[in-house]
Amino acid sequence: MSRAVGDLVRELAPRVLGLLVRRHGRFDMCEDAVQEALLAAGAQWPRDGVPDNPWGWLVAVASHKVVDAFRAEAARTRREAAVAAMEPVEAPLVPDADDTLSLLLLCCHPELTEPSQVALTLRAVGGLTTAQIARAFLVPEATMGQRITRAKAKIRQAGFGGAGGPERVRAVLHVLYLIFNEGHTASSGTALHNVELSAEAIRVTRLAHHLLPADGEVAGLMALMLLTDARRRARTRPDGSLVPLAEQDRSSWDREQIAEGTLLIERTMATAALGPFQVQAAIAALHAEAPSTAATDWAQIAVLYGILERLAPGPVVTLNRAVAVAEASGPAAGLRLLASVAAELGGHHRFAAVRGHLLEMAGDTESAREAYRTAARLTLSLPERLHLESRAARLGLGDGAGAG
Repeated sequence: MSRAVGDLVRELAPRVLGLLVRRHGRFDMCEDAVQEALLAAGAQWPRDGVPDNPWGWLVAVASHKVVDAFRAEAARTRREAAVAAMEPVEAPLVPDADDTLSLLLLCCHPELTEPSQVALTLRAVGGLTTAQIARAFLVPEATMGQRITRAKAKIRQAGFGGAGGPERVRAVLHVLYLIFNEGHTASSGTALHNVELSAEAIRVTRLAHHLLPADGEVAGLMALMLLTDARRRARTRPDGSLVPLAEQDRSSWDREQIAEGTLLIERTMATAALGPFQVQAAIAALHAEAPSTAATDWAQIAVLYGILERLAPGPVVTLNRAVAVAEASGPAAGLRLLASVAAELGGHHRFAAVRGHLLEMAGDTESAREAYRTAARLTLSLPERLHLESRAARLGLGDGAGAG
């Protein structure tokens, strides 16, 4: 399949699936039918040419697959009447953006576990294969396939579970945020990034922003992803090792993404009710606009983290605020704040890494070295482990540390 055809079917797939689910109500059966239609398109379109109405072609093929599946099921259970009720209603094939939004909401069904929501979103909306998703999360393909199958069965049992209220939209944003974060900094494995995941998170979030242009938090997440991903090229050396923020070549940051993200968050914060993703995007914009770590407006970043703590309190927010407070007011202030989340985050590698950084700022070399070594033992990411071990080994050289 050519790249152009592949991009087209990936773009159309969630719209087709959303329509079929609205018509027939059986997510599992509809998703299988759409996958068969996509395989047919991949085989026929490069040979015969893309049809004039590719969306309608996919809907027609997938609809026939669904009807065949219902007929087969009805034959097994002698429910021919159910088959007649499920025949597709003759209607003009007009794409409906609400179908894609409904599909996003369905993939983030409240009855599903977080890993299942992530997997189903990548499969149904992102268009990734089960094998691709399994590789991204470093699990066997059979394991991921079982996870997706169980998720579809759970949706079938539970039903839609309510319309797309604000809490369901927030669930979608949370799932997209998780996908992006895993792509930006893989939680385990030999590579720091998984570009396929972060790119897919940006693509689907851009789609969500198109569907919900007035939602400030959708726009905030879109801006946050763009501003964060803009640093990707500078975060690793040619050998794959991690480059902390303070040492990154800022001339290699993607200025086009920074401009788009900054404009988006400026417009959004001026018109929408403030939310956590908007505040995080504003923080990312301050980092993106600063010519260096030393010239960063750390005082403003510390204030924004204080606002974020009130909007979405949690130990990770406090951890990040401790870094900003240390840069703005000195390491002692940062260490005091960090101590307040020791009970909750003491066993996490990021807590130990931040503690090492702040102790290094304070001049406590031996304690900083031990904290870096602890962080290196706790992380499952090889690039992060090598970086932390390097920090511990060359601490006496006085290099700066920081988050990537």
